[in-house]
Amino acid sequence: MGLAKYGYREIIIGTAAWIGLSALSCLLGAHWLSWAWLVLWVYLLWFFRSPNRRIPAGPGLFVAPADGKVTDITDLDTCEYLDAPAVRIGIFLNVFSVHVNRAPAQGVVDYVRYQPGRKVNAMRPDAGQVNEAHAIGLRDTCIGKLLVRQVAGLIARRIVSEAKLGDKLARGQIYGMIKFGSRTELILPRKTGLLIAVKVGQKVRGGRDVLAQFNEVLAEKSNQPSAVSGQPTSA
Repeated sequence: MGLAKYGYREIIIGTAAWIGLSALSCLLGAHWLSWAWLVLWVYLLWFFRSPNRRIPAGPGLFVAPADGKVTDITDLDTCEYLDAPAVRIGIFLNVFSVHVNRAPAQGVVDYVRYQPGRKVNAMRPDAGQVNEAHAIGLRDTCIGKLLVRQVAGLIARRIVSEAKLGDKLARGQIYGMIKFGSRTELILPRKTGLLIAVKVGQKVRGGRDVLAQFNEVLAEKSNQPSAVSGQPTSA
């Protein structure tokens, strides 16, 4: 278990504040307050944790880009960057989730877009369209294009993404995080041979759990334009 480098600044400031406030509380005789500051400091370290994950191997696998709960699986008529029918899998991260974001598949970054916006509840399926967000498009050799979108929530204050145009990301590689509550979306082209491997309400671990799988053999054998899904998607 390590700490995400994106939280070093907050950890340093939080540690200095914890030491100062604890000392002041003791001087004032409010020793119980020093324990309260300690709890907050421990939570700060816990929030910026970055656990090691065993990344699944195998062709055509798309892993969760974040820890959290699957709140919606939605068919889209079209989507930015993909410019084609797509399937969106939304993951909600609460304040206790691991907040680092991981690449769902191996690919080259050839699309980056920052979207200013609001901070409505990140559990809403439309949060990605109205909230502050940052999207990266990966060109995967298996399925073609895919999109990952980091979406700010009610109390999220900063979206961090290191992914730049031309970067090569490995499946499960950490490339950023959203600080303090958020939503992450994986958007895949709706193709024959695409199998959705999760259900709404299911909890997933970033980099470890498979959200979807693309079966190229199935795609070659079928001429149907729609995706083969493990469970119905909702509009």
